[in-house]
Amino acid sequence: MNRDWEDRVTAAWDSFDDYPEERAEEFRAVIDALVAELPEGSPLGPFEQACAWDSTGHSDKAVPLYREALARGLGEVSQYKGRRAKIQLSSSLRNIGQAEEGVKLLTPELDAPSDELDDAVRGCLALCLSSLGRDREGLSLVLGALAPHLPRYQRSMANYARALVDPEA
Repeated sequence: MNRDWEDRVTAAWDSFDDYPEERAEEFRAVIDALVAELPEGSPLGPFEQACAWDSTGHSDKAVPLYREALARGLGEVSQYKGRRAKIQLSSSLRNIGQAEEGVKLLTPELDAPSDELDDAVRGCLALCLSSLGRDREGLSLVLGALAPHLPRYQRSMANYARALVDPEA
């Protein structure tokens, strides 16, 4: 879409905190109005609507919209938004009791080209793993994501993270 539309979507999301829970429907209406401006079949529409449903506490309504956005080629329109959709879809799947599907969706993202969403991938994947009783794997991912941000102990924290899943490490 064009820069003006993207700017207005960003402005809408910047105003999200102005909509308390009891006004969530109003916020979704703002997003729906912006989506109505998109060409038929655009993957951006279901993505933004999924984000709005998700952010207002309705993971169940967000899941099919994230899937639709990805099926329409969101990753080809915006690699960044495609990756965000996978992260958010995985989180929503976990919220509705389908954490295994979230793990399957996010695990390949560990090998995807690195970007600013890497830690979010690991954090969400860790939550999905924990929901499946795989806490050591999840903790390993979170510690591995945290290690580079520490002012000290980076090497030892990274080693501890690996040792959680591979005692030989």
